[in-house]
Amino acid sequence: EEASAEGKSSHEEAGTGSNRSPVDESAADELRKKRQNLRRRYKIQDVIQRRQVLLVQVVKEERGNKGAALTTYLSLAGRYCVLMPNTSHGGGISRKISNGADRKRLKSIMSDLNLPKTMGLIVRTAGLSRTKTEIKRDFDYLARLWDEIRERTLGSSAPALIYRDSDLIKRAIRDLYHRDISDVIVEGEDGYKAARGFMRLLMPSHVRRVQLHSEATPLFQRHGVEDQLSAMYQPVVQLKSGGYLVINPTEALVSIDINSGRSTREHNIEQTAFATNLEAANEIARQLRLRDMAGLVVIDFIDMEQNSHVRKVEKAMKEALKNDRARIQVGRISSFGLMEMSRQRLRTGVLEASTKPCAHCEGTGLMRTASSAGLSALRMIEDEAARGRGEKILLRAGREAAIYLLNKKRSELAEIEGRYGVSIEVVIDESFEGARMSV
Repeated sequence: EEASAEGKSSHEEAGTGSNRSPVDESAADELRKKRQNLRRRYKIQDVIQRRQVLLVQVVKEERGNKGAALTTYLSLAGRYCVLMPNTSHGGGISRKISNGADRKRLKSIMSDLNLPKTMGLIVRTAGLSRTKTEIKRDFDYLARLWDEIRERTLGSSAPALIYRDSDLIKRAIRDLYHRDISDVIVEGEDGYKAARGFMRLLMPSHVRRVQLHSEATPLFQRHGVEDQLSAMYQPVVQLKSGGYLVINPTEALVSIDINSGRSTREHNIEQTAFATNLEAANEIARQLRLRDMAGLVVIDFIDMEQNSHVRKVEKAMKEALKNDRARIQVGRISSFGLMEMSRQRLRTGVLEASTKPCAHCEGTGLMRTASSAGLSALRMIEDEAARGRGEKILLRAGREAAIYLLNKKRSELAEIEGRYGVSIEVVIDESFEGARMSV
């Protein structure tokens, strides 16, 4: 409203020319000052004083050279709602709920909750088909939690950890559990008790679905979860039809290539491509969630001739991504068979959190061949000899490069010794690999 009012005023100002009265002049000056104040960019030092005590929430963890992102606008996530205890202007219905009738019904439920003026509330996608009682129970739980946080804050001296998001078991029940799940199996007595207690708080009628794993075989091995966890570190993902995906995360984007492989069940190439792409769409959506890959994702689908097949694959991809908790923007399949999408970073990805660059190849996945490294060593020796800084040149190199140099490039070494009047010694240093060496 302010922006449109400003636009209108400036338009009027431009039209009146030199016949303005002093009153108009002063009004225009006022407006100009107001606009400049709105445009002002505050420095953090103007807003926060040294030694000022603030209650902040970590929005994003630190990553690489980027520091953690903090906010004073707090939000507490529940099963069906997100409570924003100090943000009155926020709140509403999740963007993923697009049906007008559903939004209207949820808004009427929210208005009946009689929220304090200082608070905001968002109904999550999980709250779409929930009753007023269920949403109110969730809101009451979050309101109690906020009261506890306030009490703890007042009784603490900064810096102090006031509240941490629920542990893994509670988060899993809160974010992943729904009515269609028949059993929640928990290994370990403590975890089982915690899961039952939390389920009793959120959905009392579903407590009996929480089961204790009592077999001797570990839970993850019993249900084949360990194998799936190990597969998350592999770039190749096999599809049931015989096709496969190749997933390559890079600095700029995550590239996913689809290959038909041994998939030959269909009668012709077009049908094989279409069937493999449809199967791949579901598996890609699953892998994005499993590996928690974020940022720009580019998928190279197998080329399809028929436009109807292309549209069906696009639709299948969007449908498969519907239940993803991260915000996702999906493009269309281009004429080159590429689909671009952007996925919100919820937390650090699996590979990033549990791996480090290879010490041998420095994360490239490639090693220089013995001949390439040997020639590189030869150029280094000649360069050092040409500078004329000494009579003896000592090369320290890896085993492969050193042996290649001594066996295949003996005449070139002798020629450098004769031309520059130096003696060359080659020493194998096991700490060097590939083209790493020193002269």
